[in-house]
Amino acid sequence: MIEIRGLKKAFGAKQVLRGIDLTVPTGGTTCIIGKSGCGKSVLLKHIVGLLKADEGDVFLDGKNIRDFNREEIYALRRSVGFVFQGAALFDSLTVFDNVVISLVEHGEKDTEKLDSEARRVLSAVGLLPPRSESGTAAYEKEYAIIREKKPSDLSGGMRKRVGVARALVGSPDYIFYDEPTTGLDPITSQQIDDLVGELAKSLKATSVVITHDMFSVFNIADHVVMLEAGLVQFSGSVAELRASQDPVVVEFLARYV
Repeated sequence: MIEIRGLKKAFGAKQVLRGIDLTVPTGGTTCIIGKSGCGKSVLLKHIVGLLKADEGDVFLDGKNIRDFNREEIYALRRSVGFVFQGAALFDSLTVFDNVVISLVEHGEKDTEKLDSEARRVLSAVGLLPPRSESGTAAYEKEYAIIREKKPSDLSGGMRKRVGVARALVGSPDYIFYDEPTTGLDPITSQQIDDLVGELAKSLKATSVVITHDMFSVFNIADHVVMLEAGLVQFSGSVAELRASQDPVVVEFLARYV
């Protein structure tokens, strides 16, 4: 369970979050929408402990992140998956090294464990064929090729999938996506939407998606939160969003759908 109470954050004179109250349901996919600059990404970074609130509380599984020390914040970050906008892969590293970097940074040196986890997450995001269907030889050939590729060798959609694979390392209970379809063509965007939905069901993880893409919202959301001027303007199902008579919501949908 993720609960946010009275969350405020300013950068200099600019008040970005002005008192967010929000509960994210456990399981399924919650999409957070709103105009550019309304505080979506800032909110997400508070939930994973990348930013510290000026006021208010963020509870994750009943624990207040505000009270965490540095070690507890690091442990929190190891227990959640975060897919950055643009994938944020390291250009100088191979796909394999990008995927397992968090394990290596936290001291994992067992090459068999690293290899096994890379295979698992690359298969989960569709970058490796099922071993049972392709046969061992074909599977090993595909794995040998994909693991050594650099980000510059990949399409936009493949880079997104590698970013998602990295977020799945360690089997997190929560997966956070920051604008996962930004910069992608409609077909690839649909593929990423399908991937997000499939992972939410197969992994039974709680997914939180920051997006401006309303087609993605309609495709994958179980719950929708709309921010406006640093506050929660709407919280409910997709059906309730579509039926809303709130002038701010109506105007937003008219502009972005």
